[in-house]
Amino acid sequence: MDLSNIALAELKALLAQIPKEIERREKEEKNKARKEIEAFAAERGFALSDLLSDTPVKKERAPVAVKYKHPTDATLVWTGRGRQPKWIVTFLVNGGTLEQLAV
Repeated sequence: MDLSNIALAELKALLAQIPKEIERREKEEKNKARKEIEAFAAERGFALSDLLSDTPVKKERAPVAVKYKHPTDATLVWTGRGRQPKWIVTFLVNGGTLEQLAV
């Protein structure tokens, strides 16, 4: 498509229409794909929902309980997982022990 012969006003009008047209066509393609998939499943005796219901769902992890807390600043906590926070390292370097910070 040669755009060099199109007036600036027409180009701007096209630019405004393009996102709407893309959205419309995406919906159209999704609907078409969905119908094809439903037909594919129906040929084999299944409903699409039957096939998708067995899909494993990621479980959200429960928050991990706090195991260590700063002796003077209660906002500084650590679960004991991952790297030790700087405040833990500083506390240990200054002669403290993890047992002193245990909740």
